[in-house]
Amino acid sequence: MDSTTISVRLDAETERRLREEARAAGKNESEVVREALTAYFAGRRQDRSVLALAQQAKVIGCAKGLPPDLSTNKKHVEGFGR
Repeated sequence: MDSTTISVRLDAETERRLREEARAAGKNESEVVREALTAYFAGRRQDRSVLALAQQAKVIGCAKGLPPDLSTNKKHVEGFGR
């Protein structure tokens, strides 16, 4: 396996839990960390739309005093670009 070594700082409790998990599973700490990262990345959606990212960042609807249908009502953009 082609791999890269990285360093990660862990607090004492996390290190203890990692060692215990590795021992119980009959694996080394690196294997447990690789599996945990693989599961973490698999659980995240990589193909999120711009809309989903904007909603997550809470930037939709952040301007005050504007109509709530600003982006969907065509009357708000009549003559725009002329």
